[in-house]
Amino acid sequence: MSDISYMEKLLDGVEVEWKALGKVIKLEKGRQLNKELLSENGLYPAYNGGISHSGFTDNYNYNENTIIVSQGGASAGFVNFVTSKFYANAHCYVVLPIIEIVENRYVYHFLKLNQENLTNKQHGAGIPALRISEILEIPIPIPSPKNPEKSLEIQLEVVRILDAFTELTTELTTELTAELTARQKQYNYYRNQLLSFEEGDVVWKTLDKLAENLDSMRKPITSGLRDPGNIPYYGASGIVDYVKDYILDGDYLLVSEDGANLVARNTPIAFSISGKSWVNNHAHILKFETYAERRYVEYYLNSIDLTPYISGAAQPKLNQKNLNSISIPNPPPEEKKRIVAILDKFDALTNSISEGLPREIELRQKQYEYYRNLLLSFPKPEIAA
Repeated sequence: MSDISYMEKLLDGVEVEWKALGKVIKLEKGRQLNKELLSENGLYPAYNGGISHSGFTDNYNYNENTIIVSQGGASAGFVNFVTSKFYANAHCYVVLPIIEIVENRYVYHFLKLNQENLTNKQHGAGIPALRISEILEIPIPIPSPKNPEKSLEIQLEVVRILDAFTELTTELTTELTAELTARQKQYNYYRNQLLSFEEGDVVWKTLDKLAENLDSMRKPITSGLRDPGNIPYYGASGIVDYVKDYILDGDYLLVSEDGANLVARNTPIAFSISGKSWVNNHAHILKFETYAERRYVEYYLNSIDLTPYISGAAQPKLNQKNLNSISIPNPPPEEKKRIVAILDKFDALTNSISEGLPREIELRQKQYEYYRNLLLSFPKPEIAA
């Protein structure tokens, strides 16, 4: 028997009473914690609203396995479940269920169901905040209210099913992240091996001898003047918008001209584009004779330290002169094809995992939300008790 079939049997003929949440919980507000008492070496996390903790402290005012709701700031309304002892600061609401009536995690899942509604009820012109009444007035379904033991049994079954989905999502995320990290290390290793040449093994050429620079074709358009369309509009690190017209039609290599990513390298500074496109003045445009030439240079530029070619401390910049002067190892065409073919396979595998990770997580999250909505959608009266 499936979990849902079992739940249907468990709920068969069961009376449901909707109560205002304030009737079945106690809601407390955290206490202000002096910033001087926060440190990275403290024993307990301190929550001041927000999605995650804001530091650590040596004191705690609540025990583990406690529900909190962010009271102030952009995250007001966010629902969290803290599994360790912690300090609840002034911008935290602490939810304490009356355990004789409602199960702790049952209340948590129900608040998660209402999280979007809570965040939409932020008020205040300055720092957004959430009124305590917005939580206390939420109607919550209490199955079999005249039989507390039966009621808690049903609630625990709901929790068991929903927690199983939560745990599955966490395990999947951990597994796929580990797989992605391993593939990226493997990819980087082979890329570095394939693109490392001994002195005298190959002829080295500057980039301007291998590619045609088309920077003169770039046309920046301010956001307010862009006509919306389906043509990608590229900047230093990729697509920044979609526009109606295009200035390029073909295969090109774009290289970041400026921006912090030139140093940080959080995303590739060289990336290939194909088809119709528009490029602004924050990316250099390079044209190559063959696919292998373009991809080979793309892989090489993304593998080396470009610091010697970058100017500007506050705003890093790779100008055209310095770009053209980058020295590239230039093996025979057949060797380039071989290198590119190998790296393309690793790149495709790594990207498939990179793209698959958020898709899988999103799928599991939607599955959890589906069953949460199904399990918590009891018949509802006009007005809660």
